Amino acid sequence: MRTLSAIIFFWIGLVGATAQDGARNKGNAALFHISYAFQLPAGDLSERYGSNTNVGIAAEWMTDKTNLIFGLESGYIFGNQVKTDVLAGLRTAEGFIVGNDRGIADIPLKQRGYYIGGMAGKLFPMSAKETRSGLRLTLGAGLLQHKIRIQDDPERGVAALAGDYKKGYDRLSNGLAFNAFAGYQMLSNDGRINFFIGLEACYGMVQNRRSFNYDTRTQDTRRYNDALIGLRAGWTLPFYVGKASGEIFY
Repeated sequence: MRTLSAIIFFWIGLVGATAQDGARNKGNAALFHISYAFQLPAGDLSERYGSNTNVGIAAEWMTDKTNLIFGLESGYIFGNQVKTDVLAGLRTAEGFIVGNDRGIADIPLKQRGYYIGGMAGKLFPMSAKETRSGLRLTLGAGLLQHKIRIQDDPERGVAALAGDYKKGYDRLSNGLAFNAFAGYQMLSNDGRINFFIGLEACYGMVQNRRSFNYDTRTQDTRRYNDALIGLRAGWTLPFYVGKASGEIFY
């Protein structure tokens, strides 16, 4: 609780410092984002998973006057809709998985993954007074990875899923991916309101990285065209670097 209180007071202090001077969003800017997205799968990915949520972080550099953007971004994928029951071969006729103690084991299947990469783009101001707010467009490239998380039963184990045996079922896949964002970003003149919201799309050319799938008893060598489309919104913490040496505002 003390740690949480300290973090809250820290952010309040930053916001208060930002609000002291309405001209502080001048010069080059280092931007740090934390964001949340709701995404729908498309392409081959829709055959495996349903919708997911995505928590992202990013660090960027925005140039003065031209508002060019360069940075690194990442997003962690959480999903609870797995369409392929990779554990079907371990189930009884009634659909149960039997644990080592002969009891029924509860083994949920979930989607997990991430995207990480570099990006570049530009902010196009929509007002002469708010030169750091307007249409935000970015493009990036990096790595997209996803797999089926086979969650253990906390009360009983299953020998067929112990240790590395899980890897034969989890469909770990990754590959080169491209990410695009189009939306609105506000970095207010008084520093009180800093956020962005818009549409995001990620396209990946991925492959299964496991040498053998236990449930199908085959090696999956197929190349998949996976896509994620969603709405992302985030909060921004800006640090402005003035033209004078050592002049930094936040």
